[in-house]
Amino acid sequence: MRREFTGRDMAKILVAGFGVVVAVNFGMATIAARSFSGTVVDNSYIASQKFNGWLEESRRSEELGWSARIERDGAGFLTVPTGNVPAGATVSAELRRPIGERDTQTVAFSRMGENLFRSDAPVDEGRWIARLTIASGELIWSSEAPLE
Repeated sequence: MRREFTGRDMAKILVAGFGVVVAVNFGMATIAARSFSGTVVDNSYIASQKFNGWLEESRRSEELGWSARIERDGAGFLTVPTGNVPAGATVSAELRRPIGERDTQTVAFSRMGENLFRSDAPVDEGRWIARLTIASGELIWSSEAPLE
């Protein structure tokens, strides 16, 4: 014999259904809050106003014809192999964590050969974004790249 479907049965179904929805929402909100690593820029409007200047700086760097890439050696020092860079050029780098952590470092380099520079001190482990700058007199070349 079938029993009658009552209002109490419907209330149980509604409470269980909304309970699942609420539990999933709290779970997703917790995951989102724990994994949020920060913002890339503090004010996107101000960053957008600087964008054309960044493009112009990049274009000027390309016109110099210089090349460089930043690498980490086995001892934790950074090396920068270069190409077409004048003899008296200086190399420096600003390191920052990709997102979230506000950890930054300024790195100085010494010339190790004709086309090679090495950091004066080892760099902390982890992921960084390196803003590499090469200066020779009034000429400035810069580039930004991830550093693993």
